[in-house]
Amino acid sequence: MTIATDAGAQAPAAGPVIRDDLTAEQYHADHTSISSSGLRALLPPGCPAQFKYDRDNPRPPKKEFDFGHVAHKLVLGEGSQVEEIEYPDWRTLDAREQRDAAYAEGRIPILSKDYEAAEAMADAVRRHPIAGPLFAPGTGRAELSIFWTDRETGVRCRVRPDWLKELPGLALAADYKTCRDASPEAVSRAIRDHSYHQQDALYTDGIWAALDPEDVRFVFVFQSKQAPYLITVRELAQQDRDIGRARNQRALRLYADCQQTGIWPDWTGPVTEIPTISMPSYDTLRQAEEYLQ
Repeated sequence: MTIATDAGAQAPAAGPVIRDDLTAEQYHADHTSISSSGLRALLPPGCPAQFKYDRDNPRPPKKEFDFGHVAHKLVLGEGSQVEEIEYPDWRTLDAREQRDAAYAEGRIPILSKDYEAAEAMADAVRRHPIAGPLFAPGTGRAELSIFWTDRETGVRCRVRPDWLKELPGLALAADYKTCRDASPEAVSRAIRDHSYHQQDALYTDGIWAALDPEDVRFVFVFQSKQAPYLITVRELAQQDRDIGRARNQRALRLYADCQQTGIWPDWTGPVTEIPTISMPSYDTLRQAEEYLQ
């Protein structure tokens, strides 16, 4: 393992690397490795062709994510510089000019009312009996960039844990997510909808590869963006993690094949006959029972 602490430090291409000097922009711009979001984008409902286009033609970050980035910075103590804009909304010309100037200088603009809400969320995290000690300042490191090579495919991978605590015999990673609904039921659906079980498995594997600890635990911390900013802390069931790892391996094999052949297929791939399609299984069964009896 190599730990790089300055931008010019490089490591052997095949070995695990931990870097604490990369900005989020530099991390996401790395095309020599693939991230969890990239692996998820290769599999349905995504496809390699769309993944490659999006990677080669990156779009500006969505402004609706600004609030989450600010909350991350207040909770983790790391992230882009924030500029509070003391206006109630963006309707005035001066407010918009201040916002645009902040973006131009690499800062995240946020209205005062939204900044106050983000501060209240961070305070709720600090007061939470589990999340508070988990993110306690000085007990972990925020947003380390970890690179390693997958042994089966030879693909270079990367992860960036929000928070990593190195304890005796244990590496504990915490992933902080803001959301509209942090109830366990909504969290369960979010894991399915966003394939967070793939994120869990890849981050766990990356930490194993880079740190070689006795054990690794990965914890999700979901927090509602609505007062009183309730929090759900959960670890993924092992079966779901196993499914996530299997999905990652399929995506890694697909990515390795695309790199080798230079062919990035769409959803259909090379076929000579037009494939059939049907409704989702549940609807087919329900309507068959109703109309085909």
